[in-house]
Amino acid sequence: MKRLRVSENRRFLEWEDGSPFIWLGDTAWELFHRLRLEEAEAYLENRRTKGFTLVQAVALAELDGLETPNVYGEIPLLDNDPRKPNERYFAFVDSIITKADQLGIFVGLLPTWGDKVEKLNHGKGPVIFDPESARHYGEWIGRRYKNQSNLVWINGGDRSGGEANHPVWTALAEGIKSVDPNHLMTFHPLGGENGRSSSEWFHHAAWLDFNLAQSGHRKRDLPNFKLVARDYERIPIKPCLDGEPRYEDHPVDWKPLELGWFDDSDARQAAYWAVFSGAFGHTYGCHPVWQMYAAGREPVSYVRRSWREALDLPGAAQMLHLKRFLSTREFVWRVPDQSLIQPGEIPATDCENRAVRDEKNTRAWIYLPFGGKVAVNLERLEAKSLRAVWLDPRSGQTLPASEAWNSRSAQLSAPSAGRGQDWVLSLSDLDTHAAPAET
Repeated sequence: MKRLRVSENRRFLEWEDGSPFIWLGDTAWELFHRLRLEEAEAYLENRRTKGFTLVQAVALAELDGLETPNVYGEIPLLDNDPRKPNERYFAFVDSIITKADQLGIFVGLLPTWGDKVEKLNHGKGPVIFDPESARHYGEWIGRRYKNQSNLVWINGGDRSGGEANHPVWTALAEGIKSVDPNHLMTFHPLGGENGRSSSEWFHHAAWLDFNLAQSGHRKRDLPNFKLVARDYERIPIKPCLDGEPRYEDHPVDWKPLELGWFDDSDARQAAYWAVFSGAFGHTYGCHPVWQMYAAGREPVSYVRRSWREALDLPGAAQMLHLKRFLSTREFVWRVPDQSLIQPGEIPATDCENRAVRDEKNTRAWIYLPFGGKVAVNLERLEAKSLRAVWLDPRSGQTLPASEAWNSRSAQLSAPSAGRGQDWVLSLSDLDTHAAPAET
């Protein structure tokens, strides 16, 4: 089995041969619960063409996943008992995971949604897990998928990892790892006003291989880079990412009449802010797609179109440009470095520019969420002369910028400014790097 592992510097994921694994995820929580096999195959193929390398899906789904059967009439557990999994239900889960494998897509598999551990005001439940049953179920599901090549475990499910929940999530994780030490594991937390991360409860847990944050759906321009940057700085070092940012086509703070809807610019901003702040990858989400909404189903949180209609919204297509960017040889091992931006140039608001460089200090990239101007500290780069190029996250195309010579600083202006006019500035050493190719 070809396996993933954490890189030697503990910042990224990679294959066993040392080549990088590019995590570009999509959120498909209800994939196993609401779709027929042919629908699931169509969904996966669409995501493959857009460059996604992983989909996040839940075995015991959120939307009454225990008592409302899947489209084939099967429920996941007999008598809602974690000790009595329904083989026919999980055989269908197997078929989707296998199809994803054939398409080169990983599955970030959540054994259960959090309402089966703690109900709160979202999710129907019922609560069925205690530490003993969680351990039993963890051992069972871990044994079932221990030899599946395209799998990453995601413990949790939009819930706290603390207080009474802590021993349950710990038992589930340790149950899985006791029979399956081969697959990587993280934890999906609840969101909150400014987002939360697995690191809050489990950073030192032996079973947690990398941190996953949920910056959530409450605010436009929510600075998820702060959440990622905090995890990046934690000791011991573990890879980190934003696994649930603001979804495209989701109502802002669940108040569409007052605040509108998140769009492709919001999805891009969350993605680029995260990867320019130390995230090893990113998970995109779309509101109709996560719930696989279709006519005849109860809509969740003001959903306004079907999952099929939402598959080709612009933000999803634009993730392919992010994928190509993440795959660039020098960028893949990037190092966040805000000193590349001249002091005083960071805006007073949370909508700040973010900068990264390569390990040799010969290339740098700056993300400008609203375009406009940036002053670059060129003393941070070991280059005699620099080529400056603007990369368009909407189209993937490049535009030339003025040449930036190796003096103390350079002022550059993006081709446009304003909401939805984000740009990436690429600076490369003319002596060692060719001009960036269009993506």
